[in-house]
Amino acid sequence: MENEVDVLDELNKGACMGMDAIDFIIDKVDNEALKKELDNQHREYKEISEEINNLYPGYTTKKEPHKTSAMNKAMTWYGIEMKTMLDQSTSKITELLLQGTNMGIIEGKKLLNHKEVTKEVKDLIEKYVGMQEKAVEKLKEFL
Repeated sequence: MENEVDVLDELNKGACMGMDAIDFIIDKVDNEALKKELDNQHREYKEISEEINNLYPGYTTKKEPHKTSAMNKAMTWYGIEMKTMLDQSTSKITELLLQGTNMGIIEGKKLLNHKEVTKEVKDLIEKYVGMQEKAVEKLKEFL
């Protein structure tokens, strides 16, 4: 059960980080097709976070899974602000999003490869990674 709790916490932090990054960057996006894609990705992150919240009580007595810390949120916002200060082009914004999404894929794959968990939790990791891999392919269109 400890592995499941750890994995669900990590997945939720990743989903929250994805939603935060989209929230921080969406106002800088001029391309309507990219905005629509980011809205879709935000919705998918939210759905995964909701699934995690539904599974969580089955593995622990903690109230809810970990979320992004205030410090990580601030660092994400600051990083986006600094990296888009001189270049807010669709390509630059997409590059930043791809970097973050690839980090999420890497973390998800590590969880799959190094944590023994129930099928239910493993399926959720695979859904999370698959969603991000699909997002990478979509985002590439905006480079």
